[in-house]
This record gives sequence, structure tokens and C-alpha cells, in this order.
Amino acid sequence: MTTHPTRSAWTSRLTRRLSASDTPAAPSVPSEKGAEVGRRIGVGLMYGFWKPRVLGSWRVPATGPVIFAVNHSHNIDGPMVMGVAPRPTHFLIKKEAFVGPLDPFLLRIGQLKVDRDSTDRGAVTQALDVLKNGGVLGIFPEGSRGEGDFAALRAGLAYFAVRGNALIVPVAVLGSSERQGRLVKGLPPLRSRVDVVFGDPFDASDGTGRRTRKALDEATERIQKQLTAHLENAKRLTGR
Repeated sequence: MTTHPTRSAWTSRLTRRLSASDTPAAPSVPSEKGAEVGRRIGVGLMYGFWKPRVLGSWRVPATGPVIFAVNHSHNIDGPMVMGVAPRPTHFLIKKEAFVGPLDPFLLRIGQLKVDRDSTDRGAVTQALDVLKNGGVLGIFPEGSRGEGDFAALRAGLAYFAVRGNALIVPVAVLGSSERQGRLVKGLPPLRSRVDVVFGDPFDASDGTGRRTRKALDEATERIQKQLTAHLENAKRLTGR
């Protein structure tokens, strides 16, 4: 059985390993143009195979650093958000997804490969550079695919939001995991409705500029309350 560190332990490890340098060496910043190409590909695929219903996309700030905090219950959640979002998005994606031809493809469309079993300094720095350049970072704050209920958050989202001075936009994807399709098992039924609900942007920091373990833990608690409330509201709006 795989065990996962507690929120405080994970935060402590992250801050300790990254505090040694504010500007560690890292690969180049992911391509904004590539992410826009990915968005256009996503639009075609998502609307071609399913029927996305997008609510609240007007809430996404038109400029400036933003983090999409997305619930995660199915593999199509990331591509779905990438396709329907009003801005090109750079998602942090587990390295296991970068296999075969998907490896160069995902990198070319501006996605970030991350090793979830360690503090991946390269991926962390790339993500912060996306925010520094005023871009949009996509994160599944639960760390992996699960119930999609924001029940257990890791502290990485708080770290990126505070360190990157970014607003968080909660995103609820509903309907992607309700039932399997007949033609392609493991995917939602073709032409079925999938709801994507964008929430109001919010600032997770406490305004003090602190980046301590305690500050990040407190920010994570605030974030969890906001995300849970958004998910409940999204379910009411969509009737899910």
C-alpha cells in the first residue's frame, strides 16, 4: 500500500528543499503559444466527442497570474478544462502520462511534467515562471485522480498561489465519471454532457507575505473551504 505524507510534512519538505534558492536553475518556460495550440486542439476534441456545458468562464481574469484549481475524478478532466477555458493553460501533469509520442506532444503544447514522488525542482520552477509571466497554471490540488470532492488537498496549491502572487479560480468538472461509454470503456459516453463550472477568483494569502509552513497550512485550509463551497454550488447549478 502506498502511503502519502501529511499536509504539514509535505509542506515542510517542499519549503525546506526550495528555500535554499529563490531562482534555481530550470528548463525554459513552457510555451504560451504551444498552450494556445493545445487549447484549440482541446476545443475540437472535447466538443467533438462530448457536449461540454461551460458556466462562469467570464469570471476568469483576462490577464495576470491565475491558478485553475480543478477537481479530478477522470482522465479527461484536464483536457476538458484546457479546451473550454478562455485562456491557454499549463497543467502540472504526472510524468507517467508522458509516454511514447505523448511526451513530445504534451511538452510542445506547454504542459509541465512533474515527478509526484519527489520535490521536482524543475517543474516547480517552471510553474512559478508561468505565473511570473502572467500565465495560467492548472493544478489538481488533490494530487491524483479520486472522488473529485476536494476532500484532501496537498499544500502545493497554496505554495504556488502565495509564491506566485496568483489568484485561484476554482473549477468543478461534473459528469465525466458518472458512467462509462459503450464504445470506449473508461471514457464518458460519446455526446454525453459534461459540466465545467468556473468560480470566483480569490486570494489565498493572508496579506502578510509569510511563506512559512504554518502560513501555507493555513492557506491550504482557506483554499479547501473555498473549493468545497464552489463544488457544492456547482452541483446545485447543474443538478448533478
